[in-house]
This record gives sequence, C-alpha cells and structure tokens, in this order.
Amino acid sequence: MRVSDLKSVAQRAALAAGFDLCGIAPAADARELEYFPEWIASGHAGEMQYMKSRDERGELRRASLARVAPWARSVIVCAINYNTAQPYSTQLSNPERGWISRYAWSREDYHDAVLRRLQQVEAALHSAACDGAPTLTTRAYVDTGPVVERVFAKYAGVGWIGKNTCIINQQKGSWLFLGVILTSLELVPDLPAPDRCGSCRRCIDACPTQAILAPYQLDSNKCISYLTIEKRGAIPTELRPGMGHHIFGCDICQDVCPWNRKSPATSAPEFQPRPGLVNPALAWLAEMTDEEFRETFLRSPIRRTRRSGLRRNAAIAMGNSGNRDFLAILERLVHDEDECVAESARWARNRLKEIL
Repeated sequence: MRVSDLKSVAQRAALAAGFDLCGIAPAADARELEYFPEWIASGHAGEMQYMKSRDERGELRRASLARVAPWARSVIVCAINYNTAQPYSTQLSNPERGWISRYAWSREDYHDAVLRRLQQVEAALHSAACDGAPTLTTRAYVDTGPVVERVFAKYAGVGWIGKNTCIINQQKGSWLFLGVILTSLELVPDLPAPDRCGSCRRCIDACPTQAILAPYQLDSNKCISYLTIEKRGAIPTELRPGMGHHIFGCDICQDVCPWNRKSPATSAPEFQPRPGLVNPALAWLAEMTDEEFRETFLRSPIRRTRRSGLRRNAAIAMGNSGNRDFLAILERLVHDEDECVAESARWARNRLKEIL
C-alpha cells in the first residue's frame, strides 16, 4: 500500500475503534512549544516533576519532539468524547456533597480505555504498511509520553487550544480525551483548527482561584485540579476557600464554556459514571477506609490522589460547605493519624465556625 493511502487507513481505524475525531499533525516543533521552557522556569508546573523531565543534555523533553523522537515524521491525534448526561458542577450546590471531575467518574481508567483504542489504530497501520510501505515505527501515548498532546491536536485539526488551555472542538466541545501515535510515516497533515474563543472570558472569570493568569496561560499552583490531584501534603490556606466542594479535579472552566452547551453525551460504556461518584457524599469520603478506597476506585484515575489526598480534600470541602452537621466529623478528624488530614480538618472546623 502506498504511504499516501495510510492516512485514510489510520482515520478509518480510529473511527472503527470508537474515536470521535482523528487528524494528522506534522512532527515539527510548533511555536506553542517555545513557551514551554518559560512556563516551567516560572514554576507554573508546581510539583509535577514529570513535566520537568529532561534528556541527557539537560533539555526539557516535552519542549521538542525532534529531540526525543527524531525518527517521527507525523503525529496521529485521536480524540474521544467522555461527556455524560449528568449535571455540571455549576448546577449542583448540596452542602453535604462534593465534586469529582467528570473525567474521573468512569468505570475504567481513561488511560487504559484510550490506549486500547490507539493500539487498534497502530495494528491497522502496521498491517497495511506490510504491503509495500517503508519500514514503520510507531509509539502510542495517553498522557504518558514526552508530548504536549493539545499542541499537536491543534495542528491536526482536532480542535483549538482554548483560553483555559483545554482543546475545544466546534461540534464536540472540550470533553475530550486525547491519544497520540507518533509515526515514522510522512502523512499529509490536516489544517490547524482556527481559534474560536473570540473575546469570551467566561473560563477566566469563573475560576475561583484565578489560576488562568491570562488567556492561554495557566498557573498549575492555583488550579483546583492540580491542588486536589497532584499536590502532596498541605494545600496553601489562602487557596482553600476557592476550592469550594471540589475533592478531585475541577470542571468549572469547562462547565461555563459556551462551546459545551450542546456537547453530545458519549456512548462509550466505560465512560459512564460509577455509582456514587457524581456529587459524592463528603462524610463517606472523609472517613473512607483503606479497603473502601481500594475497592471503590479500582482501575480509576482517582487512585492518583491517594486516600490521604482524597480525605484531605473532603475535609477542606466540609470547611467550605457551611454545613453545621460536619462539625462532629471534623472533630474526629482533627485527631486522625494522618497529619495532613488532621491539619486540614482543624482548618475546616475553624472555617465552619467562622461561617456559622
């Protein structure tokens, strides 16, 4: 098969695997990547050491695909919708309940679900390439490789990078998981997606912790998703009130985005919510045992925050709730053997007393 025909092979295979979108980007270093070293130097990556990974020459791996995969000529970008027919975080305000980010409700860790589909696309490419095409090298990644996926998604025509730094597609919105396949094939690239954010500032203005410093500029240190998932130990006290009822991730900047008003719901069964994870009870999460945590979040991305982080976040959410009934639980938690949980509970108890 001719190399020129392999693009259609990849796109047909992506649709057959269940992806909603598939595009081709050149493997060249895009201008957006020029800002990555500055972003890292400014400390905006927080404690995410994997974002700061460097090669043997001391260069940031994610700043240049040419340095980490010099053989790559094209990047196949696949996207799948994970939106479900459930309320947004901005529509719920029950003081007894917290918020888990939409992407983490799923019945299977999205890394596994997306990678499985990418491997189907890879297999189709290799099968077709055996018929007269040059030797083919591929690598598939789902948030695990030295690739800034959203940059390549833009140049593959999958969507534009919104002011909240999420990929937005005109028809699908921003509830998208991205997966990429680096390939040694020189495939015809798609046209970059035009920016359609215009003068809209809803995501910037809605962020409770002001993590979006300016359009397209995010400070992870202030981002609720970072604070509730990646941040270890104590969360800065000045940011805790802005966390509201969020206990794993945050969807606010996507919930308010006009492009998500008509976002379709996914049909993928593995992205449907597990029982109890849409607006879960804070009391249950705060006093969850090790065994409950393991059983409840088996094959779930929520494992990343660990039981300690989840209970810490639940205590902070209780402090922001204005719910007097949580005082008894917090009084127990201030004596918890996990000092991070205990300290968060002391803060929450004092905040509740101030509010009440």
